Amino acid sequence: MPGKFVFPGGRADAGDGAITAASELSVDDTQKLLSGMGARASLRRARALGLCAIRETFEETGLRVARPSSDKILSGKQLSSGNIIMPDNRDWCAFLERGVLPALGDLRYFARAVTPPGNVRRFDTRFFIAFRDSLPGLESSTLVPSGELQDLDWVAFDDVDRLDVARITQAILKEARVLLSENLFDLPATLPVAQYSKRHGRFVREVI
Repeated sequence: MPGKFVFPGGRADAGDGAITAASELSVDDTQKLLSGMGARASLRRARALGLCAIRETFEETGLRVARPSSDKILSGKQLSSGNIIMPDNRDWCAFLERGVLPALGDLRYFARAVTPPGNVRRFDTRFFIAFRDSLPGLESSTLVPSGELQDLDWVAFDDVDRLDVARITQAILKEARVLLSENLFDLPATLPVAQYSKRHGRFVREVI
């Protein structure tokens, strides 16, 4: 979406689902993800969606949704009991080099948007939300623009109207605002998932 303000995100890589995490997705979130995958549903694919969100956020902003690792993270192909192997993926290597692991358990799956058949580019996007205490070292972290995103910033909900965002982004932000207003200190894993699709030129919202 050139020129638009967007969330960090992208396509899941083949190896995302195998990355070691400090915590796993909740049972409820895992089941909600699996239920939307059809015949190709698998635990690895569900993990990959959450890990992709964490990796892409890091790639595009420099922020890590992570927790400290109690195990030593090794580079290369070494293997020993209680240690974690550094993956071949360059971005995951950079993520792990500070001794932290992705915190899947800090994510909450809350929305999905699917573009209709026939579009030149189709998207099937899952949206996750997390509290800022899931970002270790946030106070000293600088948002780092990537080759994909520019003009990174923290934006209050009240200021979103001044930004150039797509209609679906506005809808997802509204979902997030409602969730946070009702769950100020905790996001229960039993949260419903708002699913958006387009039918006959209009957005349709369903809750799953």
